[in-house]
Amino acid sequence: MLIFDAHLDIAWNAVEWNRNLELPVEEIRKFEKHFTDIVPGDCTVSYPELRRGGIGIMIATLLPRLHRKDKELTFYQSREAAYGMSMGQLAYYRAMCAKGVLRELPDAEAVQSHVKEWEAYVAGGSQGDGPPLGFILSMEGAPPILQPEQVHEWYEAGLRIVGPAHYGPNEYCHGTGSEGGLTEDGRQLMREMNKAGMLLDATHLADESFWEALEIFDGPVLASHHNCRSLVPGDRQLNDDQIKTLIERGSVIGAAFDNWMLTPGWKKYVTPLETVTLENVADHIDHVCQLAGNCLHSGIGTDLDGGFGKEQSPSDMETIAEIGKVAEILERRGYSSDDVERIMYRNFVDFFGRAWG
Repeated sequence: MLIFDAHLDIAWNAVEWNRNLELPVEEIRKFEKHFTDIVPGDCTVSYPELRRGGIGIMIATLLPRLHRKDKELTFYQSREAAYGMSMGQLAYYRAMCAKGVLRELPDAEAVQSHVKEWEAYVAGGSQGDGPPLGFILSMEGAPPILQPEQVHEWYEAGLRIVGPAHYGPNEYCHGTGSEGGLTEDGRQLMREMNKAGMLLDATHLADESFWEALEIFDGPVLASHHNCRSLVPGDRQLNDDQIKTLIERGSVIGAAFDNWMLTPGWKKYVTPLETVTLENVADHIDHVCQLAGNCLHSGIGTDLDGGFGKEQSPSDMETIAEIGKVAEILERRGYSSDDVERIMYRNFVDFFGRAWG
């Protein structure tokens, strides 16, 4: 079936890691074996793999982050530098759209038309080149927004979702691994996002920032790549109260595929890789569904190649093309075909239909 992936750092991989995503994954891996210090591990995402897996629609990010061994060097030291990096990533998306590889989906009509085209393509056996890969443009970490009022300029440039936080504090809020609420600029950013019609991604917000953001921002909210704190302790995960609040707001929560978010105490190159599988992904999906009492608020947000590679991904998948196995797991657990379809793509499609309707 068609799959919607709610979080992929496509341009970051292409621009920061210098990956030619038009190549098959095996060719990218072969090239990168000569430069092991540059990338964290074997890549899992490329355009051929997305197409092979039926992942025809995604949320693709602008990510103002460097990939450096020293954590202090991974973050831009000014909003202006972050702005420049993100504008470069935006240019990459524009180039891929001009080439016919990608298709930007800025409104509900574009999403619905694209989904129908991809549903027909998948139902027909995915023969031939098929439609472009569709994406909705998001920003992970708000430093590229030079001041809150500039969010309107970004909206005109095609940006539709802002996740204010990433790791640590920034000019607008506190993110994963830090504690604190929104700054004054962060509170104003929420107000300007309301005015612009921008959507809020609650992913990575520290707890205090999360609650403050949802109090000020009254538009549609999603959690693009978040798992459950009751299954894996830590502030990177959503606690049950946060999940319930997002459910009340009509949100969809995308299950992330990063191993340390899937099972407690996982450590890279220490925990045996085979101990984490796509069954763990299904556990987090199921927990959200149990809290909701239905299957309307759970989705897929893999974050694959989001600063890690195959070495930190579920052991029973080689590339992103295999994430459809989650559907098979859910079916074995008793989920109906309609529920599985909702989780794999329809919930996020419907979310944007409501948000932009």
